[in-house]
Amino acid sequence: MPITSPEKYWWKPADKEEKIWISIALLWCLVLTIMMPLMHLIGTQNPSVNPMKIRPQDYRTVSEAFIEKYKVGEEQGIPVVEPPDGADVYLRAQMWTWTPILKLKKGVNYKFHISSVDLMHGFSLMPLVMNFQVVPGHDNILNMTPTSAGTFHIICNEFCGIGHHTMVGKIIVS
Repeated sequence: MPITSPEKYWWKPADKEEKIWISIALLWCLVLTIMMPLMHLIGTQNPSVNPMKIRPQDYRTVSEAFIEKYKVGEEQGIPVVEPPDGADVYLRAQMWTWTPILKLKKGVNYKFHISSVDLMHGFSLMPLVMNFQVVPGHDNILNMTPTSAGTFHIICNEFCGIGHHTMVGKIIVS
């Protein structure tokens, strides 16, 4: 008895139901492909970040000058900074801290500069749905206007070592 190959189903034409589902899947892919750039342009959930190159040691120098200029106190060894309305705000990520704690005013537009001086970190503003990567050597510039008062926590959502779970920053909006 000779060995025969099994019947080759892939050579047969697709059934009507298969054609319908393939058409629906392709149409859905097309819709999602169009919606992603469209939501970036007209949506409010995707902040447009303008990254600029900066050496990590230069960013540390600029952020330290910002802290010295606008420091109003300290909380558990981390400086608390209250910049004037419309100021450039510098937030620095480094193993395992966000520096400084920011005190901002509701309804005022700030120009945020966010960068890392050591490793890649993830910026996640809680309880809002705002996430992006913070990479050393890149100054992410973001226009932000706080619309509600409260305390917002910054979580690092990119594993950065053994103290990653302690990397929580704070923005206080009044």
